[in-house]
Amino acid sequence: MTQSFNPTALPPAFPHHTQLPESDGTFVKNFQQHPQSILLTDSLETTLQNLHPDGQYAIGQDCGIYWRETDPPEKGAEAPDWFYVPNVPPRLDGQYRRSYVFWREYMVPTIAIEFASGDGSEELDSTPLSALPSGGNQKPGKFWVYERIIRIPYYAIYKIQTNELEVYNCVNTRYHRLEPNNRGHYPIDLMGVELGLWSGSYQNQAQQWLRWWDNQGNLLLTGSEQARLERLRTEQESQRAEAESQRADAEREQKERLAAYLRSQGIDPDRI
Repeated sequence: MTQSFNPTALPPAFPHHTQLPESDGTFVKNFQQHPQSILLTDSLETTLQNLHPDGQYAIGQDCGIYWRETDPPEKGAEAPDWFYVPNVPPRLDGQYRRSYVFWREYMVPTIAIEFASGDGSEELDSTPLSALPSGGNQKPGKFWVYERIIRIPYYAIYKIQTNELEVYNCVNTRYHRLEPNNRGHYPIDLMGVELGLWSGSYQNQAQQWLRWWDNQGNLLLTGSEQARLERLRTEQESQRAEAESQRADAEREQKERLAAYLRSQGIDPDRI
């Protein structure tokens, strides 16, 4: 029996974030990854509030960016360890985001960051879709997807084992590796910040961390760092006030002793 063709029938709707897997089932590869993501997000809060006073932006941490429909769905997604998308709502359809579905929202992430546990070859893989055998389970390379399909303006790869940072900027549809500035940072002009490495302790781990600076080279602080700085300023102000009080008391005592001595000599100190 031949089915009749209906030219007005609509194709099935593309799936949205609640209909697609939120995880590919792989383990986080190192203990630094989650605190590193939190550090990047926390210290950028004030900057993003200034960039988006309406609150319209989203941060993804090890979440999928779906760029094409596949079976299984995970083959059509990449999950940067950290990425930022401007001008989209932080929640979608009243729900927390489970993934970022590129074909539904179209807004390109400004930056994607990968924390490479190995030598970075996976993150630098530029194998195009056309080079893959049809029907296989292989995926095109991350680098190729970010550069040629999603076209993310900035792509950073932090090689954790060697503390190496590579930052790429998309110019004329191709990634070009950036050189650090005189502070050793990489300007992310679309955000008005710089990205670089910082040596210090965070969440009980003392090592090199990926961090943000403003475009004057001032480190962007986390909420806890800002609170500690404010406490230190308060303590210093209290110490200055106490020192000033002690100095005033000492001057008053000195004047009183001098006045007492003059009176003992028959001299009225108020007449001097």
